[in-house]
Amino acid sequence: MTAADRVYQIIRKRILDGQYPPGSYVREAAIGQELELSRTPIREALRRLVSDGWVEAIPHHGAQVVSWTQRDVEEVFELRVLLEPQVARRAASRIDRAQLDKLESLAERMEELCREMGENALEAIAVLNDDYHARLMAAAGSPRLQRLLETIVQVPVSRRSYHHYTQEELAGSMNHHRELLRALDAGDGDWAASVMRAHLLAARAAQLRFAACVKESHPWGRQESRDTS
Repeated sequence: MTAADRVYQIIRKRILDGQYPPGSYVREAAIGQELELSRTPIREALRRLVSDGWVEAIPHHGAQVVSWTQRDVEEVFELRVLLEPQVARRAASRIDRAQLDKLESLAERMEELCREMGENALEAIAVLNDDYHARLMAAAGSPRLQRLLETIVQVPVSRRSYHHYTQEELAGSMNHHRELLRALDAGDGDWAASVMRAHLLAARAAQLRFAACVKESHPWGRQESRDTS
């Protein structure tokens, strides 16, 4: 990994974790001082982040973390519904027992957290959910699909969506994970793709419900969201 790769990964993770919220600026000088790097790899990393849609270059100000509107999120869902069922379909014919066992352990841990619902449970579930989907992507064995989804899907921060779920929506998401495991275990690509599509459509419905609640509570407010599923 080059210095620019390292900076890219660090900044992207901080955007995902909320350390750099929408509208904030990523300062070259601060990053360089913190990581003890020259500005050359930092500028290269920022150019990649602009190209991938994580930040935008504001003249005379620097790199600003992108804000996402509700319309942006809906567009991302449309693309996910096209791409991710194909990931599940491919995984059904390629996944091995070790990969399936790991997905099952992740599903079990998410279910445990749902039952406990202690402090920080939702954030922990979201992190495990990211791992679940990443491992499913790896099982599909398609670098092209992976690159597309990394660019399209992860830019609007996915892990915060669970904070908007009702208990019923959360339980439904866990059930989808379980049914997907059964489809993968059976090697049934059509079934796996159907479950993934239902999973995404349910997540979209939850997001739209949350957005409608925000609009009703603050009809004069700026309607922005960066959450997916």
